[in-house]
Amino acid sequence: MTDALTQLMTERDWLMADGATGTTLFNMGLTSGDAPELWNVDKPDNIRALYKGAVDAGSDIFLTNSFGGNASRLKLHDAQGRVRELNRAAAELGREIADASGRKVVVAGSIGPTGDIMVPLGNLTFDNAVEMFHEQAEGLKEGGADVLWVETISAPEEYKAAAQAAALADMPWCGTMSFDTAGRTMMGLTSADLAKLVETLPKPPLAFGANCGVGASDLLRTVLGFAAQGSERPVIAKGNAGIPKYVDGHIHYDGTPSLMAEYAVLARDCGATIIGGCCGTTPEHLRAMREALETRPRGDSRPTLDQIASALGGFSSASDGTGDDAGQKPERRARKRRS
Repeated sequence: MTDALTQLMTERDWLMADGATGTTLFNMGLTSGDAPELWNVDKPDNIRALYKGAVDAGSDIFLTNSFGGNASRLKLHDAQGRVRELNRAAAELGREIADASGRKVVVAGSIGPTGDIMVPLGNLTFDNAVEMFHEQAEGLKEGGADVLWVETISAPEEYKAAAQAAALADMPWCGTMSFDTAGRTMMGLTSADLAKLVETLPKPPLAFGANCGVGASDLLRTVLGFAAQGSERPVIAKGNAGIPKYVDGHIHYDGTPSLMAEYAVLARDCGATIIGGCCGTTPEHLRAMREALETRPRGDSRPTLDQIASALGGFSSASDGTGDDAGQKPERRARKRRS
């Protein structure tokens, strides 16, 4: 039986994902340091509103409120024994909203990083990571998620562990990494590295890509890096709404709806099939993105780095780590060597 996401991707040449979970929940009163996943049980109407906001804005895919729903992160809130319950509730609420939408909408079970460092640099073993991800995946599956959505991963071994957990749960999955350190993940992977990695997995993702990171320009440079590898696997672009700035004690993202509309069209032209937003992306941004994707034609060729920088702003670093940065002359910044 064909999964819901694969079916949609055969019917359409682009799909729109959702925006920011954290930004929206903070606007609803979530306090920094609290576990958003507890709201799946304690404040379900807020989570319904989170999901419905994305669906009403035109999202074809939305992520469940379960990013930090693994045992390691929930242990910080003495809720490590509630992994299955909280993830199941996140997906059940999502299923409710998707089924009431009147169209095909994919419920993607969000799985974020464990928050621990993999051995040998840290204490998290591969088997323990698989166990944590599998527990979370089973809860999301029980709640009715269509697909698992692994996101904001930095380490290749953690990505592989999530892939194995998806296989154990017998669930289709997608997986993104965050390229936020001069075009690399925190653990040093480039876009080329991830494009190669996904093809080595026993159960590869339905789609792979990048989320979060620095800003929309950087994320699209990473998407171009995926395309340069010649992968035929669908690519995900889920960039932040501009650059985070600290104003009056709060983090604000400076990306306007019109900027995110430009980003969405450029992401499609760069080769992304699934296009959404990450931090700072509200339903207002999503509506502008959807309108742009529906009304503006595809470009005749992939955007150059100069075109991306002109539309969205310059890049945060001179290189994306792949050695192929022709066409862009951003401000040169010294890169710190990894110890």
